[in-house]
Amino acid sequence: MRIVRFYRHGGPEVLRLETAELPSPRAGEVRINVRAIGLNRAEALMRAGTYIEQPALPSGLGLEAAGLIDELGEGVSAVQPGDPVSIIPPISMVRWPTYAEYICVPVEQVVKHPPVLSWEEAAAAWMQYLTAYGALVEVANVRRGEYVVITAASSSVGLAAIQIVKLLGGVPLAITRGKAKRQALIDAGADHVIVSSEEDLACRLREIADPSGVRVVFDAIAGPIFEPLTDAMAKNGVLIEYGGLSGQPTPFPLASVLKKSLTLRGYLVHEITGDAAQPDAAKRFILRGLASGKLKPIISRVFPFDEIVEAHRYLESNAQFGKIVVTI
Repeated sequence: MRIVRFYRHGGPEVLRLETAELPSPRAGEVRINVRAIGLNRAEALMRAGTYIEQPALPSGLGLEAAGLIDELGEGVSAVQPGDPVSIIPPISMVRWPTYAEYICVPVEQVVKHPPVLSWEEAAAAWMQYLTAYGALVEVANVRRGEYVVITAASSSVGLAAIQIVKLLGGVPLAITRGKAKRQALIDAGADHVIVSSEEDLACRLREIADPSGVRVVFDAIAGPIFEPLTDAMAKNGVLIEYGGLSGQPTPFPLASVLKKSLTLRGYLVHEITGDAAQPDAAKRFILRGLASGKLKPIISRVFPFDEIVEAHRYLESNAQFGKIVVTI
């Protein structure tokens, strides 16, 4: 089979497409004939050597995939060969990488996805919706009718957050850096869009939402944006931070935090995927949304497997609107 590995940290060019022996599933695992792979920024970070998980080299990588069950390990009965499935992102992409024609994963990570999904959509679903679900449903408990601020709104997680807020009856307020994606965000369900490079962020948030401020902020950027965001938040509001795309120092907004009793909350999807009690509720919520069409992955671009380097270059270009998928 073909598999992607890298032997040193660096840019997309370090990725190598190689031939490897077909893996055999261990007890409690299944082997999947992969049809599509969803790409995530975490994979670019691990490839570059800046991810929270540090692999021994050479290493595979990848967190999402969809395909057909090919072989069952000992003790597996929940699925059968030929079943179309997608996988919940594993805690470790070093242990269970997905960039390969065949992968073995624990059966607990396998989901029989709704037949309405294409392979590309199935491979693109779980990371974005699990990330947004955990933050907005489990942590923030978004309420009907309330505004929710979503930064990096044109990313796959940002778009998933817009859909989930709408599903919960909330009002998604999308923030984007440039005006080129404004209309696409409105078409994707955002009730309001703020272009941060052209508008006074705190002022516009107060104008759109409520003079008392917004209760929930879902942020992937950090850096200088922290101050205008917290300035526009409501008393007892919660800012959920799940990234650090800015790369700049993040000032602590002491005055706003003290005056409004704000909660600044770090968050990783591992809070959902790593807790045995959490994934079932999340899966039920997401599967219902996918089956009804209220949750629908937005695919930015699809690459063939032999163009994995080009796919990673596009991932780092920030030109995408939604998810990047690689097909096999």
